[in-house]
Amino acid sequence: MPLGTLDRSPPPFFRQGPSALTKLALCSALALLLMVADARFKLMQPARAALALVLHPVQRLLLTPVDAWENAGDYLRGTQRAMQAEDLARRQLALQAERLSRAEALQAENDRLRKLLGLQPSLAVPSLAAEVLYEAPDPFSRRVVIDRGATQGVLAGSPVINEAGVLGQVTRVYPLSSEVTLLTDKDAAIPLLNARTQMRNAAAGRPDGSGMELRFLAANADVKVGDLLTTSGLDGVYPPGLPVAKVATVERRGDSSFAQVQLAPIAQPDSARHVLVLLPHDRHLAAKKEAEVAAADEAASAAAAKSAARAAKKAERAEKAAAKASGGTP
Repeated sequence: MPLGTLDRSPPPFFRQGPSALTKLALCSALALLLMVADARFKLMQPARAALALVLHPVQRLLLTPVDAWENAGDYLRGTQRAMQAEDLARRQLALQAERLSRAEALQAENDRLRKLLGLQPSLAVPSLAAEVLYEAPDPFSRRVVIDRGATQGVLAGSPVINEAGVLGQVTRVYPLSSEVTLLTDKDAAIPLLNARTQMRNAAAGRPDGSGMELRFLAANADVKVGDLLTTSGLDGVYPPGLPVAKVATVERRGDSSFAQVQLAPIAQPDSARHVLVLLPHDRHLAAKKEAEVAAADEAASAAAAKSAARAAKKAERAEKAAAKASGGTP
C-alpha cells in the first residue's frame, strides 16, 4: 500500500485542541467582554431575569426548612415578649389606677377649695383634631399646614398643641386647611409662667429658628436650668397651665443687665403628626359668659312664667271664692 494513502491524523482520543493557556485567555477575554457589555448596555439583564425567574421556585423550596426554623424561633420569642409585655401592662395599669384615684381625690379637693374661695372653675376648652400635612414652603419661617380650616370651624389665633405641649398658633385660615406658626419661628411670642418660682415672662423664637429664648430677663432673676415653663393665660389666647418649654442654658454676663436664657421646646415640631386645635381662651370665656347669661335669662323667664301662672291661679281661686260668697255660680 502506498504510504501516501495512509491516514496520518491521530485518532479522536488523542486529538489535541488549543492549549490551556489559549483557552484561559479566550475565556478571560469573553468574560471581560460580557461584563463590560452588561455594565454598559445591560445585555445580560434579560437573561439574568429569566434565570432568576426559573430558579425562584427552587430557591423557595430550598429555603423552606430555614424559614420554618426561623418562624418557629420567632414564634417562641414573640410569645415570650408578649408575656413580658402583658406583665408590664398589668403593672402599669395598677400604677395608673392608683394615680387615677389620687387624681380624682385631688380634683375633688380642688373643686371644694375653689368653691370655698369663690374662684371660677377650670374650663374644658373645646378642641378639634387635625393632622399636619406639610411644612410651609417659606424657608425663612417655621410654619406647618394642617388639614382643618374654616369649614371645620378653625379660627385665626387658635392655639395648637399635641400630647407633649404647645406647638404654636393658627395664623392663616383657608377653607380646608390652616397655617400654623410654630413657637420656634422668629416672629412668634408667648407669655410663660415658671412653674417653680411662679414668675411670669415672655418667650420668643430665636432668629435662626432653632429654639426659643427669654428676652429682657434681669440678670439676677431666679431661673435655673431645667425649670418648666407653662402658659400663663394672660394673653387670652392660650389656656393656662399648658407645658411649653424647659430652660436649657442660662448665661449671665457682667457687662449686661440682662441674662441670656435659651429654652428647649417640649413639643418637638419636627416629629408632630397629629395635633389638637383649641378655641382661643378669651373667645371661650366670652362664649361661656354668653351661655351663662342666656341660661340666666332663660331661668328668669321660666321663673316669671311660673310666677304669672301662680298669680293667675290665685286670681282664679279668689274669683271662685267671691262668687261662692255672693251666692252666684262660678
